[in-house]
Amino acid sequence: MECEYCKKLEKYNFGDYIFKTKYWIVFLAPQQSNIGTCVVALNRHEEDLSGLKCDEWLEFGELVFKLEYAVKQCFDVTMSNWGSLMNASYLEEPPDPHVHWHYIPRYNHAVQFEGLLFEDPYFGTMKPRPFRSLPDRVRKRIINNIKNKIPTTSIHSHP
Repeated sequence: MECEYCKKLEKYNFGDYIFKTKYWIVFLAPQQSNIGTCVVALNRHEEDLSGLKCDEWLEFGELVFKLEYAVKQCFDVTMSNWGSLMNASYLEEPPDPHVHWHYIPRYNHAVQFEGLLFEDPYFGTMKPRPFRSLPDRVRKRIINNIKNKIPTTSIHSHP
């Protein structure tokens, strides 16, 4: 089956491209109520987590370490949430799910960035936040900051 999702990443609006690994593509999510929120999409068609290959899981583990490290360095993240939520794929007929992860950094303090204040008033809960979009210049600065903090070495080289 050809992956329409893979051909239409922009239409799915996972956000702005940050970087790519062998198996995953990382985007800065459109929703930035929590600064640094990202979407990590599998770089091939797969509908279910159970269909991931061992190498994809291993690289995803490495990616979790690197992305959490970078965003923590940029914005002093308190904790990180990850979720694989493909519910919206089933609102379409026929459904067209594709494995992707939502990375949502959480903060027990306010973050100032580019003259904007980011607060996480529901820290410690799962209460959804209202949508917050940012000007392109701010999004580009967030992307550049994250890119510049991504470790270049493997987690396997760390003690």
